[in-house]
Amino acid sequence: MYPWVPLCADPILPSNRSAHPILYASRPGALPARFRRLRVLIVGCGDVGLRVARALPAGVRLLALSSSVERFALLRTHGITPLPGDLDDPASLRRLAGLAHRIVHLAPPPSEGWGDPRTEALIRALRLRTAPDVLVYGSTSGVYGDRQGELVSETRAPGADTPRARRRIAAEDTLRFLGRGLAARSSILRIPGIYASDREGGTPRTRLLKGMPVLRSSDDVYTNHIHADDLARACIAALWRGKPQRVYNANDDSSLLMGDYFDLAADLYQLPRPPRLPRSTATDQLPLMLLSFMSESRRMDNTRLKRELRLRLRYPTVKTGLLAGQA
Repeated sequence: MYPWVPLCADPILPSNRSAHPILYASRPGALPARFRRLRVLIVGCGDVGLRVARALPAGVRLLALSSSVERFALLRTHGITPLPGDLDDPASLRRLAGLAHRIVHLAPPPSEGWGDPRTEALIRALRLRTAPDVLVYGSTSGVYGDRQGELVSETRAPGADTPRARRRIAAEDTLRFLGRGLAARSSILRIPGIYASDREGGTPRTRLLKGMPVLRSSDDVYTNHIHADDLARACIAALWRGKPQRVYNANDDSSLLMGDYFDLAADLYQLPRPPRLPRSTATDQLPLMLLSFMSESRRMDNTRLKRELRLRLRYPTVKTGLLAGQA
């Protein structure tokens, strides 16, 4: 394994070789230089994965698994070497065995079933040779289920009752098994709603323009958020600072009811605030996916994120993040 090297206040490593030998193999001259650099593999390299790639230092060799040949050119423009493979085709993953020292796994489970065969296939492939030193997994805050507005820390047992969230719990369990069985360090980030002005569908503007209603205050639910850039930085911090088999709530400091969040956004965009309606009539006017989010209320405690990963949020509230997107 690579020696532990603490990071500076912002979890971005400088690329200077002499300053950070962690980026290179421990036996100089044993391999060609291109193989001595620290290799980070991104699985599920969408918007957040690309932000992770941009935030990592030049000294890291970046790899990304992709089932879409059409995305290869985009990945290369970000300095990422694309690796053809499909999480739904386990045989195509064998090339990943022993390839990367650290992995960021951001791929979602399938849309059906109660488990996550994609994560299981990935772990089976990684076990064919030496396991990676570190694996960071992007899970969801939905694993907590409905907590009726309570403050939830990572010590709270999952309470999900939807297939979507249970698939994430299955993935978390698979990754913990990897860490315990192969002495790899796995860190799990439980992620709430991701937003950013430069992310497709990353702000409430479109919904506000459509005039979609929200719940009245007496029926409303607490919602949690994280700016996409801060989430990428949380992934990088977990790559180097995460504790073994540790869970981290990856959310900002906001504590807002969903309706208040949309009111805030409407005021910032100088748009009409959304209409309010009682829960009793919401089922007739709102999409099923949105209704599922409105059936769960919780406030997430991010103390562990800031203390253990030492992540200093650039956008500590959704107001600061949305305002930055207006600049």
